[in-house]
Amino acid sequence: MSDKKSVSAMTMMFVVVGNMLGAGILAIPVNLCAAGLYPALAATLVMWVLMTYTALIYADQKSLTYNEHADLPTFFHEELGAIGKWVSIVANMIVLYGVLVAYLAGISAIIMSLQSTLSMSVVMIIYFIVVTSMTAFGMTMMKKCTPAMVITMWITFGMLVFMVVPDVTATNLEHFDWTYVPAGLPVLLMAFHFHNIIPSICRTLDHDAKKIKTAIIGGTTIGMFMNLTWLFVVLGAVPLSSPDGVDLISAFAKNQPATIPLEQLLKTPAFTYVALVFALVAMSTAFMANGTALMSFIRDLTATYMGTKNKSLVWCLSFIPPLLVALIYPDIFLIAINMVGGVGECIIFGILPGFIVWKYSTPGSFKRMSGIVLIVCFSAVLLIELGQETGLLHLSPDVEYWTHPLRNRTP
Repeated sequence: MSDKKSVSAMTMMFVVVGNMLGAGILAIPVNLCAAGLYPALAATLVMWVLMTYTALIYADQKSLTYNEHADLPTFFHEELGAIGKWVSIVANMIVLYGVLVAYLAGISAIIMSLQSTLSMSVVMIIYFIVVTSMTAFGMTMMKKCTPAMVITMWITFGMLVFMVVPDVTATNLEHFDWTYVPAGLPVLLMAFHFHNIIPSICRTLDHDAKKIKTAIIGGTTIGMFMNLTWLFVVLGAVPLSSPDGVDLISAFAKNQPATIPLEQLLKTPAFTYVALVFALVAMSTAFMANGTALMSFIRDLTATYMGTKNKSLVWCLSFIPPLLVALIYPDIFLIAINMVGGVGECIIFGILPGFIVWKYSTPGSFKRMSGIVLIVCFSAVLLIELGQETGLLHLSPDVEYWTHPLRNRTP
């Protein structure tokens, strides 16, 4: 019996890792490149602590995890009233639609960097058909496929690190500037995102608190170490700026995942195809998890406001909108991730859990103070992202400055 419990907890740990390591891990070195290695590592550790804590808060909410028909809007309506409900609906739509757009755009950009026979639209539609077909089977497919996909992800990730490490130089790691850290916080939120599937994890593990904590803490810890390792090798191997344009600032300007400048730098077929497999597996695993959560979310909305749970309607409302957005704006990869992390996830997986802790904690207690800390920290990230999107703040690296010919001129 204990063996069965261990396997079940381990399976859900794989699901957590698979959901986390999608577009986020491919974007964090690009978004945090101007900050440098040490600020990026510190910010990653802080975000790991905050996002793991909010995940445990969600897992402890019995009205959310025990009711198979409840989703986040229903939960926040009960806990925070009509305002909490509608804020969660808008935030969750930004998160779930946004991540699917990012996965479609990211995978298509990577494949297009390897071939020119097929157009980006064709590549995107083919990938969309395959991954949504897998997602249609929901948690059953995830439990069967995710362990194998995560193991494949680990193997290919290890191969990528092994191939890139020889190109890591101390010169590339010397630069650091803490002022650019805030610009990278939204993508770090995305890199630790898996909260939508917490109710499914709790129900799958029969609400065993020990197994749930093992799955959540173990999964986020593995993801944290992979993110730290990826930051080190990418920031150490790829220069911040260079005359030939093979650098992280150029990738930032073009909304590209980190694997594209690495491919241009190394120029080896082995790396190219291993990177493709890693990206496909990482984003497809995360697409399945988030797609499953999106269908559950849409099903809750259609049942409440339209009086139907029609599977075809739920599927169309879940997957057609992100496909259309990605087809119309194919270069939206980093933009989508910043919106998802800096707005949607900040609200629904940061600020709102903070209010839940604050509401149910004893006045003056450490736990209530932790809720206030969550509200303050995630509200700051939200304000920074809104400021950048509206043009009131400019914290991202100045592409024209970093790519100016005089700056990159070799002596």
